[in-house]
Amino acid sequence: MSVRPSFATGVAWLLLLLANVGTAAMEPVALRASQDVDGLAPFTRYSVDLGLKASVEDEFSRLDSDAFQPLPHGNATFGFVDGAYWFHVRLRNDDARSQQRILVLDYALLDQIDAYLRHDDGSIEHFISGDFHPFNQRFLRYRSPNFLLALGANEQADLLVRVQSKSSMQVPLILYTQKAFFESTRDVQLGVGIYYGILLALLLYNLILFITLRDANYFYYVVYVGGFGIAQLCFNGLAFEYLWPDSPRIANLAVPLSMAFGTLAMHQFVRVFLDLAHRLPIGNRIALGFIGFHVVMLVLSPFVDYRFAVLLGTAAILPGAAAILSFSLILARRGDRAARILLLAWLVLLVGTVSYAMVSFGVLPKVFITEFGMQIGSALELILLSFALGLRFATLRSENIRIVQTARRELEVRVDERTRELSSTLDELASANDRLRESSLRDGLTGVYNRRHFDASYESTLRQSQAAGRSFGVLVADIDHFKRINDEAGHLVGDDGLRLTAAIIEEQVGDNGQVVRYGGEEFVVLLADTDADSIAAIAESVRAEISDRTSMPDLMPIPFTISIGTALARPDDEISSTALLQRADAAMYKAKHDGRNRVVAA
Repeated sequence: MSVRPSFATGVAWLLLLLANVGTAAMEPVALRASQDVDGLAPFTRYSVDLGLKASVEDEFSRLDSDAFQPLPHGNATFGFVDGAYWFHVRLRNDDARSQQRILVLDYALLDQIDAYLRHDDGSIEHFISGDFHPFNQRFLRYRSPNFLLALGANEQADLLVRVQSKSSMQVPLILYTQKAFFESTRDVQLGVGIYYGILLALLLYNLILFITLRDANYFYYVVYVGGFGIAQLCFNGLAFEYLWPDSPRIANLAVPLSMAFGTLAMHQFVRVFLDLAHRLPIGNRIALGFIGFHVVMLVLSPFVDYRFAVLLGTAAILPGAAAILSFSLILARRGDRAARILLLAWLVLLVGTVSYAMVSFGVLPKVFITEFGMQIGSALELILLSFALGLRFATLRSENIRIVQTARRELEVRVDERTRELSSTLDELASANDRLRESSLRDGLTGVYNRRHFDASYESTLRQSQAAGRSFGVLVADIDHFKRINDEAGHLVGDDGLRLTAAIIEEQVGDNGQVVRYGGEEFVVLLADTDADSIAAIAESVRAEISDRTSMPDLMPIPFTISIGTALARPDDEISSTALLQRADAAMYKAKHDGRNRVVAA
């Protein structure tokens, strides 16, 4: 009789010991003041609920009994899977200054996310997100799901995240301080803005060419760029954020629809651009087969299961890409120069697209190159395709010249008319390129010249002025307490201040010099053919106008002033451009040191 209680007691003690060992093995993530960003993958463990029956209480019980396991290969990417995945991280707040962190699940297409934070006192906070919920339910308006976690000083808490999704199961968990998050998103949004700016520029540029030339190649290129851009907006979560934030159903439906439309447009463009109907009939039939398949997917996507549509569309990418690659290779080997460029463009896109698809299937890890491989590859591919269209246009021009030489007198009138049309088009292209080049040298926020223009022109402008026997002046201006303006009033008010400052400087300088936004809140003015009195007068008028201007942004928290340093190079001065700029910069810092809102000459 005494054996059974003894055995039961021993088993209980053994289970308790194992539970304690498992719990001790859970290394907490130490949130420190010195660490602004914490990638949680090394500390994350997971559990799978295939039957979708587990409650949060069940999972916390399993967690306490050490039933969770480490991530495979330290990566929370599982591909297309069934069931719900639970992820656990233990957090300990060692940062006495900050008790808040922003948790970001850095994948935009997750459907249903439930996050639970169990505090030391046993209380549990519950958060929800995912593209099954309206976008405005997120803590921050950001393309990836995010939550605000609050932990007391020295508090240790358990974070449990449940994810269920018909998309690829990719759950990279990252904790940010608020400052680090906004700095990170600023950089990401800049890259995204550049990417979509390239797409928009290519689309508009080739749309103008289509309207001008009435060439079907340009039309299908525009459709391709538009379809591909919409697909990328959906993949990045930007379509949900900006186009239909209150409609989760449309957000989910748009993914397979945009995939089908973008891929359909791609095959049609390649088919027409390579003239497969005449030059490679079997390739034309294959391309038409892919087009038919994606037309069917476009029609069926609203009525079939989301995962089925996405899986089928994603699986069709690889054979479709291989087919286009084969067509381009065959025609390139026949000497088609445009096909060679298309081949190169397609290789670039293929690498980026396949890497993105492999991440979706869990074959490749989710890192910057693989996550944004499609954007990088597609941007390069679309630029190369635009060059290919230009080459095709050049080929047409050469062909017309050959016609002029062979047709002689009976075709002279018609050839002259065609040549004039082509010349007019080339002039328009040159003008458009000049406008694009000028636009690339301007700062997008303030409209003044940017750092790129400064680096290209400063040295030569100084040397030309000295060679002509004229003095050359440099003015460096920096907005006072700009960081405080941004921190207290927000970046929108800061942006208004930058635009106002640039406008005032341009107004005071007029045609006497070049105004450059050198970086952040710092401006540089280059003044050729000037003297010490003139540069001092301009600097003082800028300072006074900014200090006295009454049309300041309403939310400006402090008086809006500027500190200015000036430097002058006379014709006989042997000074480098760098040294001259450093003198003006040092003078500006002296103005800061002496109390700000003043002008100091070097």
